[in-house]
Amino acid sequence: MERPELPLPQLHAFVVLAEELHFGHAAARLGIAQPPLSQQIRRLEDKVGHELFTRAPGHVALTPAGRELLPAARRALTDLADGLAAARAVGSGRAGRLRIGFAASLALTVLPGLLRTFRDRFPGVHLDIHEMTTAPQLAALHDRTIDIGLLREPPTDETELGFRTVLSEPFVAVLPSTHPLAAQRTVRLAQLADSPFVLLPRKVGPTLYDQIVGLCTAAGFAPRIIQHAVEWGTVCALVETGLGVSLAPESIRRIRLKGVAFRRIDPGTARSRVAVAWRRNDRSPLVARLLATVGQDPAALVVRPSHGPVSRSHYTRLP
Repeated sequence: MERPELPLPQLHAFVVLAEELHFGHAAARLGIAQPPLSQQIRRLEDKVGHELFTRAPGHVALTPAGRELLPAARRALTDLADGLAAARAVGSGRAGRLRIGFAASLALTVLPGLLRTFRDRFPGVHLDIHEMTTAPQLAALHDRTIDIGLLREPPTDETELGFRTVLSEPFVAVLPSTHPLAAQRTVRLAQLADSPFVLLPRKVGPTLYDQIVGLCTAAGFAPRIIQHAVEWGTVCALVETGLGVSLAPESIRRIRLKGVAFRRIDPGTARSRVAVAWRRNDRSPLVARLLATVGQDPAALVVRPSHGPVSRSHYTRLP
């Protein structure tokens, strides 16, 4: 279908004159003199090939051709105005689509506050949320299939991605409630040397995995890992069955399982780092808006773990 070349001033002049049916009034409304208005209408009529108005002294009326063109002309101007408004909103970061990857455990701490705050400030932005562990998030950022990542223990050798710390939290021991050490308020890491471990596989979070193994090594033993699970909720569920013990970031204690005890560890100086990640060369205004939201008050976005953990359903449900 051939696209007609119709200058917008001609369409605008036509619609205004059709509404006013008076050249003087239409010209005043357009902010131009009557001769230029008449020229615009004549040029449009030449494009159409038919007169759009009947003209008589003191009387202007639409012809059948003019009445047929008017709805389409109005739609074209309205669609263009809507398109311009939408483009301006996206260009300024007030609308559009932002793709966010997040580690499941962050639904317990950072994710709810961040999404709630961002939605309150920018309700016109559609947030496309994807649950994935750290390594897939890094790959997705490089592949440009997500725009923002929320992950644990970002790599230190990454040059194309930027990272901003949102939360730093201690580790806790995750024990079956029937474990002898569950009776203690604090567990020395060396006391876990003889217990089997349930951990996340290294491939989904290499830095976090190495940090946990490093804690055990520093305590004088290599953890005997008998089972891997991709998500912390599954790790805790396996611990509840008595399969083994684990070490996890403190926020994991918000998962409520009656058969699981969370205990402080000694030494307790190690911290798990949660960061927002993005491509350094990304000039998207939406990415800039989200980073600004994080930067204004990171602590306000964090749901702190309490001694009364929340239900397990909170772990999987997005706000």
